[in-house]
Amino acid sequence: MRASKAMQERVDKTQNIEVLYEHETKEVLGDANGVNGLLLLKQGKEERKIAITGFFLAIGHNPNSEIFAELERDEVGYIKTIPGTAKTSIQGVFACGDVQDPTYRQAITAAGSGCMAALDTERYLGEHF
Repeated sequence: MRASKAMQERVDKTQNIEVLYEHETKEVLGDANGVNGLLLLKQGKEERKIAITGFFLAIGHNPNSEIFAELERDEVGYIKTIPGTAKTSIQGVFACGDVQDPTYRQAITAAGSGCMAALDTERYLGEHF
């Protein structure tokens, strides 16, 4: 589970939440009235159906950075930047937001790091052109 420790504890204490570890969603089931179930795979083998009335898909756990293979990235795929800057392993290339932020991954920090990248780019252009 990737949630903060406080959120994990909160989920564990909530009686109407069941955490299904080692399961993955194979199919969302439903009809004209909406979602009514899930077809799950336990450890990639055993199928299990459960009844549900809603489904939330979490996205963004892994950065979509494959197209930037020439940049130095960590083992998960986040683009590495020089601490305190938006500078990457290639001079004149900057990264910001969720693609380089494995810790916070929030809109407000992405906006702030976007500003950092813009300022770093402006300085770079002023120094080199």
